Amino acid sequence: MISRIGQVSLVVNDLDRAVAFYRDTLGITLAFQVPNMAFFVCGGLRIMMTRPEPGQPSGNSVLYFVTDGLEARHGELVAKGVRFESEPHLIAKMPDHELWMAFFRDSEDNLMALMDEKKRDE
Repeated sequence: MISRIGQVSLVVNDLDRAVAFYRDTLGITLAFQVPNMAFFVCGGLRIMMTRPEPGQPSGNSVLYFVTDGLEARHGELVAKGVRFESEPHLIAKMPDHELWMAFFRDSEDNLMALMDEKKRDE
């Protein structure tokens, strides 16, 4: 039985630049780094960064980072030079919350997102 995701792999072209972006700009905890790989921990999920293998296609899965106060976090990252694709916006209205997102590009031009599940007033 599969119970959870233990690790997500993210292919990057410039490992040092990517480490600096995720550690220093986004504030994600760097667990450890070895030649050609770096490992971060975010909310119990491990993110492995690696350089592409020969012939490996580019592209990646989108990582959705959960945050409270999406607008404030968006502003903080814009001030640090993060390139957003859009302003924070409503994605869906759920029975007990609204799902808001803002999509951005990391240092390697991978698409990422901030997400905020805002509780609805009772």
